[in-house]
Amino acid sequence: MSTGLSGLVGGVSMALIGIPAVALPTSISEIGIDARRLHDAPYNLTGRKIAIGQVDIGRPRKFGLDKQADLHREIPVQQVFMQDAPAKTSPTDDPEMKPAEQHAEHVASVMISSDKALIGVAPNATLYAAGIGFLRRSGQPEECLAAQNLAEQNSGDVRAINYSFGESLAQDPRPNAVLDGNALLTQCLDWSARVHNVVHVVAGNQGRGGIPIPTDNYNGINVAFTTLYEGKFAKVDLANIGSAFSGTTSRLIGLEGNVDNRRAISLVAPGSNLDLLSLDGQVTRTSGTSFAAPHVTATVALLQEYGDRQLHQQANTPQWTLDARRHEVMKAVLMNSAEKIEDPGNGQHLKMTRTVFANQNRTWLDSDAYSSQEIPLDGDLGTGHLNAYRAYQQFSAGQWGPGNAVPGIGWDYRTVEANSYHEYVLDQPLEAGRFVSISLTWNRWVDLVDGNNNEKYDIGEGFRDRGLNNLELYLMSADETDVRKSVWSSVSKVDSTEHIYHPIPQTGRYKIRVYFRDQVNESTQPYSLAWWMTPTP
Repeated sequence: MSTGLSGLVGGVSMALIGIPAVALPTSISEIGIDARRLHDAPYNLTGRKIAIGQVDIGRPRKFGLDKQADLHREIPVQQVFMQDAPAKTSPTDDPEMKPAEQHAEHVASVMISSDKALIGVAPNATLYAAGIGFLRRSGQPEECLAAQNLAEQNSGDVRAINYSFGESLAQDPRPNAVLDGNALLTQCLDWSARVHNVVHVVAGNQGRGGIPIPTDNYNGINVAFTTLYEGKFAKVDLANIGSAFSGTTSRLIGLEGNVDNRRAISLVAPGSNLDLLSLDGQVTRTSGTSFAAPHVTATVALLQEYGDRQLHQQANTPQWTLDARRHEVMKAVLMNSAEKIEDPGNGQHLKMTRTVFANQNRTWLDSDAYSSQEIPLDGDLGTGHLNAYRAYQQFSAGQWGPGNAVPGIGWDYRTVEANSYHEYVLDQPLEAGRFVSISLTWNRWVDLVDGNNNEKYDIGEGFRDRGLNNLELYLMSADETDVRKSVWSSVSKVDSTEHIYHPIPQTGRYKIRVYFRDQVNESTQPYSLAWWMTPTP
């Protein structure tokens, strides 16, 4: 198996690079995603009673099932499958599969390792894992079955599923296949997000023709990886550059990009120079998007543990309802709380702890996403760097609807009718020069073409893309009614995410407007909104 950017075997790739490393705790410490802080008091968040999933080429070994795992229990997988069937004892002895099994164990260790020296992001989360095996043709039907099966585990309550692999367009059976969101596996993930209410997290660098499917999804989260830079995970690794998004640059440097200039990356997270635990007790030094994605997947477990705690303690309060479990909410919270520009100490950049750099040391403020209202995501950075603690701050602010004035930080899940809008008026004035962060997420609608009417995907069935309703996001003065006079907006015609990161022009009262401009499928559109603003002192 190749150990370049993408180890391509049988048409399926895993993001894997073997290079010198630092320890995994660094990636979950404050210079990484700052998740270790949430493990300790007063937060005590480790993913308890939260189920997450992992689809990979191989599968991690399970204590009590596989002999190799008997002496090493630091990666406590709940249940393992091969495709959609319970796994038999011991992963295959096929030499070709051993790297895939090791890869799967490394991915699992990022999420749930309980080893004190190499602890995972959510060590007490409940992990269900499925291996696909190497298939000599497109394995998308089997991969969809595996994803569906994992989403149905834990009585249908799995909050996030990790995909640290991908399919090559060269193996896709469609004639002249392109990254238009309509590969079977991509449609499967977008359908599953809506039907199973699960966050699908995908290793996001497409590579030079390597693993683009299902990075052209709409409803999941795609993750690129960062490397250490001046003491923090703060620079997008060169392996991502020029291959993680569509556009002129990527088509010259990489081989594949999303159609319609739709960006692929949602977030970046640590993935370079990591020490990862294997079940044989060994530590392997490796890098790749394969290991950035599980940082995001496991962060969902931390947030959902907190959300379930609040649901238990504050049942039926306006700020904590079952909306807290919505995958759209998790996506909006994670993306809106991401870090872009280090705060100078006055709150101008929302107390962010790092500046994140892309190619040629370009920052968010240099990007077309910052300067263009029609481009919500930076091609290399998405909305920025994952920070689990900031995501906790965003999520813990609770849900606030458009009926009354809202605080400077919060989120909402709601529906909006076609040609209508909701407005969120801030309860305090905002100071000139300070930045605001606002994210809006919603789903592309994909239906299952259910030949036997069993409401499940079966081999031989397919999906129907019903398209994406067009929602728009505006930041406006509180007394303004004309969106043409908005302070800033995010009005992409091709994305299922809108994002604003923009300075306030003058001190005063402001509001957010969510507008359902163009109906493509249903006339009622669910959405999630997250916002983070600093009121005047």
